[in-house]
Amino acid sequence: MGCKPIPLAISMLLLLIVSTFQVHAKTKDFILTKYGARADGKTDNSKVFLKVWNEACKRKGRNAIIIPPGVYMTNPVCFKGPCGGEMIFNNKGVVKAPSNPQLQVREWIAFKNIDRLTVFGDGTFDGQGHTAWPYKKKNKGLTLPIILMFNSISNSVIHHIKLIDSKSVHMKFFSCSNIHVDHVTVSAPGDSPNTDGIIVSRSHHIDISNSNIGSGDDCIALLSGSKNVNISHVNCGPGHGISVGSMGGREGEKDIRGLLIQNCTFTNTTNGVRIKTKVNPSFPITASNIVFRDIIMSDVSNPIIIDQQYVNMMPGVHSLSIPYRKPEAESQVQVADIKYINIRGSSKKQVAVKFLCSKIKPCKKLNLKNINLKYDGQKGPAKSECVNANGVALGKQNPPSCL
Repeated sequence: MGCKPIPLAISMLLLLIVSTFQVHAKTKDFILTKYGARADGKTDNSKVFLKVWNEACKRKGRNAIIIPPGVYMTNPVCFKGPCGGEMIFNNKGVVKAPSNPQLQVREWIAFKNIDRLTVFGDGTFDGQGHTAWPYKKKNKGLTLPIILMFNSISNSVIHHIKLIDSKSVHMKFFSCSNIHVDHVTVSAPGDSPNTDGIIVSRSHHIDISNSNIGSGDDCIALLSGSKNVNISHVNCGPGHGISVGSMGGREGEKDIRGLLIQNCTFTNTTNGVRIKTKVNPSFPITASNIVFRDIIMSDVSNPIIIDQQYVNMMPGVHSLSIPYRKPEAESQVQVADIKYINIRGSSKKQVAVKFLCSKIKPCKKLNLKNINLKYDGQKGPAKSECVNANGVALGKQNPPSCL
């Protein structure tokens, strides 16, 4: 008999224990204030941040950059590797972005090309987004900074941190592998524009757990090239739910596959679990082997959605808010092998399950099992709607399945 694999929850717990042990075992501390940082909330500390990082990064062994309690303003910084050893970023204070509402950079705090990074500390990263949101609403194409950008990071842990009021996305992973995100809080108003909680793109073996995310866009978005991503025990709301995509709108995008979203709760969100693909233009890729399991919906407008007519519209408007129309072009994205298991709760709209699939690439191998979504409005009981969708429905089905 072969060895049994360690359950995911146990392996992640071991990773956190190892991470915590690493912080205390033979770690050289680099305390920000000893290098001249000022915790007055006004002074730009970016040069101090970079000086401390560069000194710690070149040292062999385990190194911890410690931000003591206080409020530290910093302009955009990029912490680059590779480093000589494990790097720990321990934020015990409040790191605050500049208030400039038109700071047109893509990233505020970026970590790049690092193996074995830990970011933690019960501190807060404040994006000061309220200064920029009015400009973003008027100019949707305005480039505004992500709070935390992780680019080409591997074998790393991000835990027990808080991100608030980003001018744009709160946290993004690009070209990352073997990452565990645990006990992260994201907080932004529900009407803040494009303030996604966490975005994953072209990354694999990413685990997100035990987190609370409220934003003005997707709580979590899994974009091109997301593979082997596990999401569990995440509370989402306000926001647009957990989305696979949008995808297919750009040439060169990669397939999305191997996703598990389980034991999550959605409260007063516009969507619950959603797959969205672009039209006009649309390029041929695949979203497959995706499981949504043990999900609770509370007053969610669109609890279960596949939307292959997704188009970028003004904030607050979505393709599902208008009647089904025949587009100039159909999505070329193949959506297949999608499972919805044990999803229950309440829908704010009568149509609780909606599969709006492509005519040229119909959804296939959809599997619904034990769905119980109630609608208490005056229009009657909850309904399902299917367009170009194929699959099976097993067990309890409320609303009655249209497959």
